[in-house]
Amino acid sequence: MKISVNGDSREYGDNSSVADVIADLGLSGKRIAVELNKEILPFTQYASQLIQDGDRLEIVQAIGGGQDDYFTLAGKQYRSRLLVGTGKYKDLEETRLATEASGAQIVTVAIRRTNIGQNPGEPNLLDVISPDKYTILPNTAGCYTAEDAVRTCRLARELLGGHKLVKLEVLADQLTLFPDVAETYVAAELLVKDGFDVMVYTNDDPIAAKRLEEIGCVAVMPLAAPIGSGLGIRNPYNILTIVENAKVPILVDAGVGTASDAAIAMELGCDGVLMNTAIAAAKNPVLMASAMKKGIEAGREAYLAGRMPRKRFASASSPIDGLFL
Repeated sequence: MKISVNGDSREYGDNSSVADVIADLGLSGKRIAVELNKEILPFTQYASQLIQDGDRLEIVQAIGGGQDDYFTLAGKQYRSRLLVGTGKYKDLEETRLATEASGAQIVTVAIRRTNIGQNPGEPNLLDVISPDKYTILPNTAGCYTAEDAVRTCRLARELLGGHKLVKLEVLADQLTLFPDVAETYVAAELLVKDGFDVMVYTNDDPIAAKRLEEIGCVAVMPLAAPIGSGLGIRNPYNILTIVENAKVPILVDAGVGTASDAAIAMELGCDGVLMNTAIAAAKNPVLMASAMKKGIEAGREAYLAGRMPRKRFASASSPIDGLFL
């Protein structure tokens, strides 16, 4: 018979008890609480209470605060708030190692024409960055019109077997790689109507960010600085305004150069940061990926902790009572 345990389907034989389920999960003797079909089950009844087909068990325990900190994107929960790209690495092995070191759960990939002359045995990116392990986020990098961006997303959906989550970017020019916001609006509207879950790259304009949210994008991704520049967050107050007025996740995208930049983004209250060049162009990309992971975590904890207020003058940290004067 099949039952649900914490939302997962499991099968047990006839005459199995709640105690059998707990033992199967390795929780015997642990301090837990059990809910059977939305009713609290006293621990004295675990052994005598037989489970029935279709029963729903919820088993809870106490954990340290902050361990369940996640953000939700298109209905799915993610614990890692660092999203990484896969371009600019020296080879696929370095891509794999850096991605693993980052701890990222979402990995963005570009969609390009197949190299017809490619060696059939040559590895593919998706062979080392497996969709079974990561959420693959196809992007429209290199698109300068709404039409091209929409075509790219539709090809990505076919490539990945109906995948709906995409990163939309429509660029204005090759020098700055700033977004063409007008074309981005057009593409976003078409993709949302076509059933895509759209994460959208835009500038750090709070008005544009809100408009894209209202169009139906599942996340808005304002730039910190030009793509690949490594300049860090140039306009933190605009980013802060975007965060304060948003009802969807806000993730900084583009311009991060080092771990302190990532930490600042998180301290502003952003839900995450997407980066590629900051890791791939480092002298040691794998080590930088690890640093970025720690920067994201530190910034998030600092945001949750709430920083001390800024003051113009000094404030002694030691008490002055009892001084020998």
